[in-house]
Amino acid sequence: MNLKLDKVNRGPHLPTLVASSISREIAQGRLKPGEQLPTEQALSQTFGVSRNVVREAIARLRSEGRVWSRQGRGAFVSEASNSTVLTIDYDGSRSADAFRDLFELRGMLEVQAVALAAERRTGDDLASMRQAHETMAAAPYGSIAWLKADLGLHRAIAAATRNGYMVQFIGFVSERVRESILASGNQRKSDGLAKVTLSEHERILAAIEASDGPAAQEAMRVHLHGAAERVGLTEDSSLTRRPRTPAPKPEKATPRAASRLRAKSSPHAGKS
Repeated sequence: MNLKLDKVNRGPHLPTLVASSISREIAQGRLKPGEQLPTEQALSQTFGVSRNVVREAIARLRSEGRVWSRQGRGAFVSEASNSTVLTIDYDGSRSADAFRDLFELRGMLEVQAVALAAERRTGDDLASMRQAHETMAAAPYGSIAWLKADLGLHRAIAAATRNGYMVQFIGFVSERVRESILASGNQRKSDGLAKVTLSEHERILAAIEASDGPAAQEAMRVHLHGAAERVGLTEDSSLTRRPRTPAPKPEKATPRAASRLRAKSSPHAGKS
């Protein structure tokens, strides 16, 4: 077994980094289907993390269907690990591109979802959204508690759509966004930014309460645009990039000009 595993950088979500590294070994064929993973102790030493971190990483891989465990034997690579498992792994070497793609996908899902939520929400849905919003307001901006409450709010909006697949996809993508923020540490911290974010959420919730789908969509677009900038996405992002001014259309030819053009293009033009 010739694996390319290195120690991971210290961060608030080490299990994500460990799981991502092992997933890469599986995807690139260095860990083959049916093959046993190194022991917890060996992985702990290789990555320079505790065994609890390794256990959490293995649990995540197991929930994704990439590995399976046998009591007393350890963890093994699943035979179907490359078939139907959907994963979005944090990869530090291309985090900017991955981050941008995640936000773009998130925008496509959530702008549509919030319109459905405005149409279908119940009193219980609104209560769940408000509770998550209040939890965010009480947490330090950019902290794990803040990000968890933020994720809870967006999940509550997804739940109000009454579309099970929407709930799953938004929850999955939003969780990957949260993990990437934690792993990369690129969330700028500021009381001013906290107020802006909470204000954006308040506008979304007000539109949902009013059952105003278009207003809710516009509020979500503004929020995602701001969120993209707050985590450092550049102007190249489709979420932060202003629409380009379309090229001017050629003016339509007048009947007289069209007649002259036809005359010039005629094979007999200029001949007497």
